[in-house]
Amino acid sequence: MKQLLDRYFQYLRVQRNLSDNTLMAYQRDLTAFSDFVSQYWQKCLTEVDRHLIRDYLAVLHRKGLKSTSVARNLAALRSFYGFLKRFGYIKADPTQSIRIPKQGKRLPQILTVDETDLLLSSIDPSTPLGMRDRAIFELLYATGIRLSELVGLNVDGVDLDMGYVRVYGKGRRERIVPLGEYAVAAIGSYLAEARPQLCKSGENALFVNHRGRRLTPRGVQYLLNKHIDQCAISKMISPHSLRHSFATHLIDAGADLRVVQELLGHVNLSTTQIYTRISQSKLKSVYNRAHPRA
Repeated sequence: MKQLLDRYFQYLRVQRNLSDNTLMAYQRDLTAFSDFVSQYWQKCLTEVDRHLIRDYLAVLHRKGLKSTSVARNLAALRSFYGFLKRFGYIKADPTQSIRIPKQGKRLPQILTVDETDLLLSSIDPSTPLGMRDRAIFELLYATGIRLSELVGLNVDGVDLDMGYVRVYGKGRRERIVPLGEYAVAAIGSYLAEARPQLCKSGENALFVNHRGRRLTPRGVQYLLNKHIDQCAISKMISPHSLRHSFATHLIDAGADLRVVQELLGHVNLSTTQIYTRISQSKLKSVYNRAHPRA
């Protein structure tokens, strides 16, 4: 079984060019499934049928996993068994007749424009670390890039003269995202004054931690929590919330949906359309508060 999984992960890495985060999620989910099959059923992965897969999904549900997590596990199994069938390891795909669990449509948490201004203006840029933090969150809000894209940025990925940043998204797809003047100013100050004091020799990362090495996703979340607490915003906010806020504020201001899709790096327009639902819910909220017969 390990040999089959190793071949599949090599296929994902080389042929599908999946991101490291997606690859690790598939490895985690499929390894857990392989252990389940081996421990409780004493079968090979090529001997699995749809009844066993349904049993496994039921076990995940009983363990309290959210429907989104169960659906992610099923997606990993579908991809794996699609690979096995394509390359002749099995004759029939046991996942083909299994439906993905229904998922509730949960709108993402966002900041209002005023809350975003409050967050950014509350970061004191009078120290090298403060200058770095201001540049990080100005960049996240100005571009809507993912957290993984932010921490993966190198210094040569930013062109302040032209006002853009080059990022590599899911599947290593490259895109160019424009920078606003506030982000250009914050990043320019950080590069000129703060980064030379913080950075270790030979480090290419745009944003570094207090030890001079590349900042991690967990480090960015820690910094955001600190600044959210300082400005007394009561919402549960993650770095991804700034991406949601970026997209929602653009659409509220009349930006074309396909332009927002391009800026966010979404492959499918349907992924971007969630932000129109956010705007519609905002309209309804304003209507209910303002209309005398709402």
